[in-house]
Amino acid sequence: MAQTQNPQRPVHEVRYGRVKAAVWENKTSGGTRHNVTVCRIYKDEASGNWRDSQSFGRDDLPLLAKVVDEAHTWIFREGD
Repeated sequence: MAQTQNPQRPVHEVRYGRVKAAVWENKTSGGTRHNVTVCRIYKDEASGNWRDSQSFGRDDLPLLAKVVDEAHTWIFREGD
């Protein structure tokens, strides 16, 4: 019988338009630490499915800076 795992979910997300930052909580022996992943969301024209990419175009960069800054602020408020 296959075991079903509950996928880990981010503890916080920041999204502006197509750009998203996800904050992940990691419990360590030294306390809780947070990591951040960022992605750009787009719709695949061939399949019609939503996908994500870690590649950002020129017009995405201001949004990328904003979501990363807000993720940073959230982590500091949480006491990391």
